[in-house]
Amino acid sequence: SMASTSFSWVSSSWLQNSTLTKTVNADAAKVSDGVPALKVVAQKKAKKLRKVILKEDVTKLGKKGELLDVKAGYFRNFLLPMGMAQIVTPGLIKEMKMEDERIEAEKRRVKEEAQQLAQIFETVGAFKVKRKGGKGKLIFGSVTAQDLVDIIKAQLQRDVDRRIVSLPEIRETGEYIAELKLHPEVVARVRLNVYAN
Repeated sequence: SMASTSFSWVSSSWLQNSTLTKTVNADAAKVSDGVPALKVVAQKKAKKLRKVILKEDVTKLGKKGELLDVKAGYFRNFLLPMGMAQIVTPGLIKEMKMEDERIEAEKRRVKEEAQQLAQIFETVGAFKVKRKGGKGKLIFGSVTAQDLVDIIKAQLQRDVDRRIVSLPEIRETGEYIAELKLHPEVVARVRLNVYAN
């Protein structure tokens, strides 16, 4: 719309000014050669698209957070009143970028914390687990993830969810390695020293 208004203004001022030199007339001729440019603008205008961002998944259109060009009428009559999309502005794009960066920074922070915790677990030495002794090296009962969680809580004052603990089967005394999945990309290896009393 902007382009077409300035365009017509330029050509009308040329027409009014009859004292134009030949070179400018040549330019004016060039402009009239380029008439299709006006047509393109007109076609675009008829279609009228809006750049929008989807606020939720819309069937056959796209997923939440997607940037799309949609027909202005479709946006005005359906997407907007249903609260499914909003017009994309530079401010909105900036906000989205900041939100993405914030999420990324948070992910990094969580991973770094997990790495620090893994370091603590791996340098702490073996956790001692006492069991009632049986015949030879056998122990009564086994050692469970919950046992390890309790020991970690007692020794390091750290709460660990037992669902992240994987333990080998422990039926006798000796040293074992348990794995703690502290983060999708961080696994801590924890040594367990099982002995009989």
